[in-house]
Order: sequence, then C-alpha cells, then structure tokens
Amino acid sequence: MGYNLLKGKRGIVFGALNDLSIAWKVAERAVEEGAVITLSNTPVAVRMGEVQALSDKLNAEVIPADATSLEDLEVVFSESVKILGGKIDFVLHSIGMSPNVRKKHTYDDLDYGLLSKTLDISAVSFHKMLQTAKRLDAIAEYGSVVALTYVAAQRTFFGYNDMADAKSLLESIARSFGYIYGREKCVRINTISQSPTVTTAGSGIKGMDNLMDFSDKMSPLGNASADECADYCITMFSDLTRKVTMQNLYHDGGFSSMGMSLRAMNQYSKGMEEYTDENGKIIYG
Repeated sequence: MGYNLLKGKRGIVFGALNDLSIAWKVAERAVEEGAVITLSNTPVAVRMGEVQALSDKLNAEVIPADATSLEDLEVVFSESVKILGGKIDFVLHSIGMSPNVRKKHTYDDLDYGLLSKTLDISAVSFHKMLQTAKRLDAIAEYGSVVALTYVAAQRTFFGYNDMADAKSLLESIARSFGYIYGREKCVRINTISQSPTVTTAGSGIKGMDNLMDFSDKMSPLGNASADECADYCITMFSDLTRKVTMQNLYHDGGFSSMGMSLRAMNQYSKGMEEYTDENGKIIYG
C-alpha cells in the first residue's frame, strides 16, 4: 500500500542488479510512493543483470556508469536532471564489492591492490558521488542521500574481511560530507546499517547462512528483510525526516544493541570443522 510519501519527487537508485537487491526493492517502493527515478549500475551489471526488466516495469531510464568514475557520475547526475525534469530529491548508494573476498584472501593476507579496489568501489565512490552532485548543484534543498552499510563497521565479524574497513570509511564520509552539504545546501546524508540480507553481493561472505541465522536469533525482532529495508529508505527520502542527517541508523531488529540472547545461546554451534584447513588448523580470517 502506498502513502504518496514521495509524490512529485525525483530520485536516482544506484546498485539494482536483480530482484534480490535491496536497491531493486527501493526502486520499486519509490515509484509506488509517487517518485520518478533513474537507475544506474556498471555497464557489465546492466548487460549481465536484470536491470532492463526493472527499467521497463518502472518506466525508469537506465544510465550505465562506473561509480568510481567522476566522468560517469557527472553523466548520471546531469542526465537524470534532464530526464526527470529538475533537481534530484533523493539518491540511494547501494554499491559494494570486495575482490579480496571473491578471491578468498583472508584479512591477514590481503592483496593491497585489491584492497584499494574494495575501498574505491564500496566507499570512495560515495564521496565521488556526493562531490559530483554538489559541484553540479544537482540535488534539491532538503534532498536526501542514503548509503547502505553494516554493523561490521563497528564490530568484527568473521569472514566480512576488508568490506568492514570499507563500511567504516563509508560511514565517516556520510558524517564529514553531511556537515558540509547540510550547512551549504540543506542536503541530508545518512547511512542505514541493515541486517545481513540475502543478496548477490552478500552471498560471497563466508558463512553467510550461519551469520543470518545467528543474527536472527540474536535480534529481538529478527532480521530485517530487503523489503523492510526499502520501506525504511523511503521514510529517509521523504519529508518526514527533513532534520535527520549525518546519522548511522540501525535497521537490524535490535541486533546492534544485543549482547547475547537466549535463542542464540541455545543454538550456539560447538563444531569448528567447517572452518579448518586440511591440517585441522582453524582459519580465523
């Protein structure tokens, strides 16, 4: 059911890949709430993914772009303003990828060239996005920019690897840029720390199924779904949150405030075989 929370607003959604993507759900909800949007992802993701199907469904133009490229980002913002007929009211940054995770490098054996790519794709792209939008004056007064993050920015989680560093940087950028953009243009910038969620990117994290089960048992309200995250993003894009900025907002069923729950303690795994090498040594990375 829609509430017209975004009626008359214009937005850009970065990162929709398929119907498992949180960005995909956000795009659907934004249009349902009355917004008009453009979609952006890398040219490879546009070719290999299902973005065109979403574009057709929502009547939303796709602008392929590498979010680490200032030139590409300039095209996304300038073209979106033209296509949508005015300045942008909201932006979603749902971009993250770790080549070290994909290549199974543990945190104590990182490839530093790949680490640079992790940080550039997953965090510095957010700064580039904001800097480009500000330079072009592409975002309307009291516009809202949201980036998706995870509690691993504050706490250590097995297998999350250098993505934790990227998320820490992402949240810092939201605060630092949020001050400047808020003071000069009244643009608000926040991050949403979502529960572990089944997405194409999330599936690359080692032990993801176990992590999701553990967090669900730890959280008083259980894990937040991708659909529920989309609902939260919509409220952050709406005028109902005009004075919320520079915040890291937990959307995790209460997980971030828990120490140990009865359900999690009762289910605690006593086996380590899955996380040992051929010599029986535990791999902590």
